[in-house]
Amino acid sequence: MIPVTKPFLPPREEYNKYLDGIWQRNWLTNNGPLVNELELRLKEYLNINHLLFLGNGTIALQIAIKALELKGEIITTPFSYVATTSSIVWEGCKPVFVDIDPETWNIDHRKLAAAITSETTGILATHVYGNPCNIEGIEEIATKFNLKVIYDAAHAFGVTYKGRSIFTYGDISTTSFHATKLFHTIEGGAVFTKEPNLLKRMALMRNFGHSSPTEFAEIGVNGKNSEFHAAMGLVNLPYIHEITKKRKLIYYWYQKALNPLRVSTPKLLNPEGHNYAYYPVLFEDETILLKAMAAMESNNVFSKRYFYPALSSLSYVGDFSLPIVEDIAKRVLCLPVYHQMSKEEVDFIARILLRTQNYG
Repeated sequence: MIPVTKPFLPPREEYNKYLDGIWQRNWLTNNGPLVNELELRLKEYLNINHLLFLGNGTIALQIAIKALELKGEIITTPFSYVATTSSIVWEGCKPVFVDIDPETWNIDHRKLAAAITSETTGILATHVYGNPCNIEGIEEIATKFNLKVIYDAAHAFGVTYKGRSIFTYGDISTTSFHATKLFHTIEGGAVFTKEPNLLKRMALMRNFGHSSPTEFAEIGVNGKNSEFHAAMGLVNLPYIHEITKKRKLIYYWYQKALNPLRVSTPKLLNPEGHNYAYYPVLFEDETILLKAMAAMESNNVFSKRYFYPALSSLSYVGDFSLPIVEDIAKRVLCLPVYHQMSKEEVDFIARILLRTQNYG
């Protein structure tokens, strides 16, 4: 069987060494030493000043919205994982969708201004598949209309843009360290900001608002993460260069093998800084996509319609006319990508797709 993804797992003995220390200290959670060490190592690796390790990427979005005190309407993308939109609604705000760019599949910055009303307080944009948004275009609009910007960078670990970590952009950036991600802590996430006072506020928020054992300086939630999850991150981090290198190799194996196939991939805004975490393809129509999925599944190869359907179809949002995302979401398929994948497996998948569509 070839799954759509497999989590990277380091040598077990390396993880066990961290477990031995956890057992000796009997300190399992509540801002333990491994959580602090992971935060330090991540800052060094990413060359950034501020981050907080959290329980998951969804709580990261929720804390970001709360910390920036966003109210009313938040402009966002309809092409992302459901957490991008559900977090807005969960925090009592209204998502306002803007259609996506037909080449990059990110939110179209040229359509932002038309969506702004007197109720708009922020923009929440996703770097889809790790491909950076048009950051300059978004920031120009945000500055002009005095809006806060959150970037959902769940797919973007290790991505750089103009020589800087993608996490350094926006008022707050968030990411996910879920097991399916390029870098994972089994479950986990993080928030990033350039503002020390904002970081301090989010640090309080992730621990119920505690400023001391008996005092509360903020409203908060339980957004913490454990020593066991931090240990997995500490063991995985030294392998990130190797993991990214292999993903890039798989990406180009696919590019070559699927060259005769009439499919396209998103235009990369910054190829030299990309992390190659996913391999999405856009078929000519949904019928061909479904035929391709069925052919692969009959050969025990599993892909994913990521993201389908468009988030504008959710039952708890308003009605929006978004022709580009409604078209693209029906035709996008993510093919299998994982660290252990071989060239033979990529070629096997390519042969299935080529036979299915009668291309040689």
